[in-house]
Amino acid sequence: MSANKYQKYWNTNLRYLAILLFVWFICSYGAGILWADQLNEIRLGGFKLGFWFAQQGSIYVFVILIYVYVLLMNRLDRKYDVND
Repeated sequence: MSANKYQKYWNTNLRYLAILLFVWFICSYGAGILWADQLNEIRLGGFKLGFWFAQQGSIYVFVILIYVYVLLMNRLDRKYDVND
């Protein structure tokens, strides 16, 4: 792979990481801490939503983000012909 193509590949990878980590930060820190009082007005399965995000929701979002990252990277690998 040429240096220019490698640089584009790496920049796209870093952009994916930044976006996915930002989503996780918003979900875990924002929903679990910053907006917990407002979210606690809503109930999910008998629990306050802010509490649910702090205890379980951010973990679920993290696992989903792992799958999204795998899908995005597989597509990126095929685009730049670096797949196995």
